[in-house]
Amino acid sequence: MAQVPQTFFDALAVRTWCGLALEALGRAREEIDAINVYPVADGDTGTNLYLTVESAAATVEAVFAGHEAGGAARPAGNPGGVAEGPTLAEAVRAMAHGALIGARGNSGTILAQLLRGMAQVLAGEETAVHADGQRLRLALRHAADSARGAVAHPAEGTVLTVASAAAEAADGAPGDCGAVARAAYEGARAALAATPGQLAVLRRAGVVDAGGRGLVAVLAALVETFTGETPRVLSAAAVDGTVAGERRACGEARGDLARAAAGPGECADGGSVPGSGGPAFEVTYLLEADDAAVARLRERLDGLGDSLVVVGGDGLWNVHVHVDDAGAAVEAGVEAGRPYRIRITHFGAGDVHTTGAGRSLGERAQRAVVAVVPGEGLAGLYAEAGATTVLARPGEPPASGELVQAVRRAHAREVVLLPNDEDLRHTAAAAAEQARTEGVRVALIPTRSAVQGIAALAVHEPERRFDEDVVAMTSAAGATRYAEVTVAEHQSWTMAGICQAGDVLGLIDGDVAVIGQDLTAVAEAVLDRMLAAGGEMVTLVLGDGTPEAVADRLEARVREGYLAVDTVAYHGGRQGALLLIGVE
Repeated sequence: MAQVPQTFFDALAVRTWCGLALEALGRAREEIDAINVYPVADGDTGTNLYLTVESAAATVEAVFAGHEAGGAARPAGNPGGVAEGPTLAEAVRAMAHGALIGARGNSGTILAQLLRGMAQVLAGEETAVHADGQRLRLALRHAADSARGAVAHPAEGTVLTVASAAAEAADGAPGDCGAVARAAYEGARAALAATPGQLAVLRRAGVVDAGGRGLVAVLAALVETFTGETPRVLSAAAVDGTVAGERRACGEARGDLARAAAGPGECADGGSVPGSGGPAFEVTYLLEADDAAVARLRERLDGLGDSLVVVGGDGLWNVHVHVDDAGAAVEAGVEAGRPYRIRITHFGAGDVHTTGAGRSLGERAQRAVVAVVPGEGLAGLYAEAGATTVLARPGEPPASGELVQAVRRAHAREVVLLPNDEDLRHTAAAAAEQARTEGVRVALIPTRSAVQGIAALAVHEPERRFDEDVVAMTSAAGATRYAEVTVAEHQSWTMAGICQAGDVLGLIDGDVAVIGQDLTAVAEAVLDRMLAAGGEMVTLVLGDGTPEAVADRLEARVREGYLAVDTVAYHGGRQGALLLIGVE
């Protein structure tokens, strides 16, 4: 990307920096993924950083597009004249907000806080058209301090160390933004080279810290923004000033890397290897909550697991934690406020974090299941069964890009994709096509409800041939009739007649079959109609606000009226429907 060097830090510089940082991380993504051994050797740090900056860049572009569409003419801080576009404050806030809502993984979440910290300083003067070198120094210092404060238990030899070194180097650099950016970059680069001496896991693997490597790339882009020059970035495998494992940076020895990362009896994050107890799940979500509630949430999550990072402010937060009890981590968020965009990733049998003789860093699992689920409770249920989940909140269906990223997180050669919604079939098909271009063998099972997904997951056997497994899962899903009980939002014509707003509706296989006033009565009528055609297993998934007594009544009805039919009930959380029913 050919860019005109920026003398001052203005809105255009923010836009340029985001674009150059995205390009730099795109080039380095696979290299950074390959050296990801801390805090968990799950090989996704480069991808997570890229996606975080991609969200920041897209949000900044949207602000510029909004001004262009509205014909707004505002000073953009160009000393050579007045240009149309957003103010510096608008641009840096957009950058920080985009990074916050798009932050992925441990390092991506920390990078989002670094950008937020910079934005708080750079946007301090609302009407300022640009910031000078002194303001950039202050921004880098505040960024490093706020990021460190967001991590529950900061460790040296990580991206936090690199950020602090960048800020310290910038503090002593006189001159304009270009000089300050170059000093920060050089300080970060030197700190990155020293990280193997601070973390034993890095020293054993012969690599530098992956998150720190990504930050150096971002700072190199900042230098290019102000000078037009692209600095040389330290090789990911440089140790003590030498290239100790260049082939690792190219992904040729990922197995050796992971084995070197985890010494006898310990995990990549310094914990003990299973069965002695590394957390099994990564849980992330955006959270709308006040400061007091978030303070309590930090304490609770800190007691549940490790790698806790909570970033944000002004009512919106990004929460990241590694836990064994994914449901408890989500419930803690529900108690604190409104969590959404919930992602639960199962590190999986064979991951370095969960087994001492696990699969090596960068080595793909043979097979994984990726599923879209409508509620937090089901997300936990699916994750406990080994699936990588994508949460679909009512009115917030996931985009194909989110499904592609979930396939990448699953890190498998073969993936079974369960959309669990008729309306998501085209989105899931697009995601499957994209994943196939990246070398992943993907089978899309057209599940139309989460209960069909549960049936498919129940017969999933990773050890059997892929085609056989897909056929068995497809057959189980297809043999499962599905229903939901919900409340009508407005008057409408249905196959069962006219419903009014507030009526309780029972839908079987997507069509309204029962209209009534009482939740339990409608649920019983739906269940009777479904079991009239036979069945061996009934699955009930209760939404938030649905009384437990409803499930008790339905279970009793099955026991009394349908011999040899088993019933199982789950809590789905805020899944939209009051009740989901599956009969197989």
